[in-house]
Amino acid sequence: MAALSPDQTRLDQTGAGAAGVAISTPEAQAIPRPGRYEIDISASAVTFRTRHLFGLAPVRGRFAIRAGTIDVGEPLARSSAFVQIDAASFRTGNGQRDDQVRSERLLDTERYPVITFRSDSVDGLALTGTLTVRNVTMPVTLSMEQTAARARWFNARASTRIDRNEFGVTAYRGIAGRYLDMTIEVRCVRT
Repeated sequence: MAALSPDQTRLDQTGAGAAGVAISTPEAQAIPRPGRYEIDISASAVTFRTRHLFGLAPVRGRFAIRAGTIDVGEPLARSSAFVQIDAASFRTGNGQRDDQVRSERLLDTERYPVITFRSDSVDGLALTGTLTVRNVTMPVTLSMEQTAARARWFNARASTRIDRNEFGVTAYRGIAGRYLDMTIEVRCVRT
């Protein structure tokens, strides 16, 4: 995500609830203007952290975002999001591991090439929706960590923890981490 200039809006979650919100300037608008925004896939990604080798070794990686739209509603609670993630773009920097994760034993990217996130509600700093992986759809809540807004675009970062077993991605139990700490960083441009 690009560095924020002083005239940009910044919203950082530093604690629980509304008390955890800090806005850089009093006159700044913390929420993007209502309307439809497209995700700029060249400036957006999904990253993750997990552990492998029986929890001893950290693993970091990323997925590319294929497409997506954010509709900022008025009031904000009426906002919605739809994001398509390219499952085959899974990368950790270890080619052998990446091939195994993309194989039919785990993500099965040939049969299920797209991971989707869909949300129809925003509640404070939480974006609640559903995540679909391998044709299995489960509820998920993303915690908004940071936003920066200008007139025609906004950046946002949100995170959540995913249990891969809930999506039927169960191979290599014990060796591969069960939980993934996911972060999505997007740049959204008004259409």
